[in-house]
Amino acid sequence: MTSVRRHWLAAVAACVAPALAAQQIPDRDFRPAIAVPAYAAGRGPQVCVDEAHDNFHTLDNRFYAFGQLATRDGFRVQPFRERFTAESLRSCEILVISNAQNGIPWNRQPRPTPSAFTATEIAAVRRWVDGGGALLLIADHQPLAGAARDLAAAFGAEFIDGFAYAGADAAATEASQGGGSAAPTLFRPSDSTLVAAHPVATGRRAAEGLTQVRSFTGQAFRWDAPGVEALLRLPADYVSLEPRYAWQFDSTTQRRPVGGWLQGATRRIGRGRVALFGEAAMFSAQLAGPERRPMGMNAPLAEQNPQFVLNTLHWLSGLLDR
Repeated sequence: MTSVRRHWLAAVAACVAPALAAQQIPDRDFRPAIAVPAYAAGRGPQVCVDEAHDNFHTLDNRFYAFGQLATRDGFRVQPFRERFTAESLRSCEILVISNAQNGIPWNRQPRPTPSAFTATEIAAVRRWVDGGGALLLIADHQPLAGAARDLAAAFGAEFIDGFAYAGADAAATEASQGGGSAAPTLFRPSDSTLVAAHPVATGRRAAEGLTQVRSFTGQAFRWDAPGVEALLRLPADYVSLEPRYAWQFDSTTQRRPVGGWLQGATRRIGRGRVALFGEAAMFSAQLAGPERRPMGMNAPLAEQNPQFVLNTLHWLSGLLDR
């Protein structure tokens, strides 16, 4: 391939990724049934959804379905538009951070990716969790994983700034300069990728038990701290593609094997709880591209994702204590 051709493809990739992101809109008609709401309407824990860090997912846009689902389950859901301090976090019982960004365009991110959070904010969140707060931290593929790396590290986890693909999908993606189409990532108890014994997998009752969860690319991460309970483990053939800039893949892209690494796990810390996930669309319901393709809880093979989202919130709120 000529140098001119390579530069042209890189330029196209740099333009395509933001354009595709702009075409992701909320599916406002998605309304899955909730057989037994966890709380009476408006009587559940206060859920604060971070919108102070250039978040890719916000309640009035790509995280609309998450907010609506949690509200119909009885949680009190509100956007959180302040920096993290002991004072600002006082009103929150569950803090949800989904795809925080550092404000730098994806095609100009330095490496390592700068944090979306200040050291002072990270310390405040850690103290808040130690004191009894519950954190749901979701960070997708590069550069979103890198932007949340320092916050995850405060709880003993290592976020990897890459893209988690099955081996064959990774090869196709590299060969097509990012134009490959990845097969669904499915987590099931039958192959131990979904840990059946985890309370999020079992739910409050048999009807809430999970047999399949779908995610949409995302990152792989490691979390070897004491007390970590794995929930979603990537299949054995998965690799992490780690290009210089997001979505700009070629034959020189760094890759590493990540089979068995995590895409979801939980940990109790101090008096609080932390749930970490390496993919965000599975918590949402979106319509992607000009053809309005379902992506998230509304997608094929993701029929149990709404219950997965509710079970995660139930664990964070203490309803699934064993």
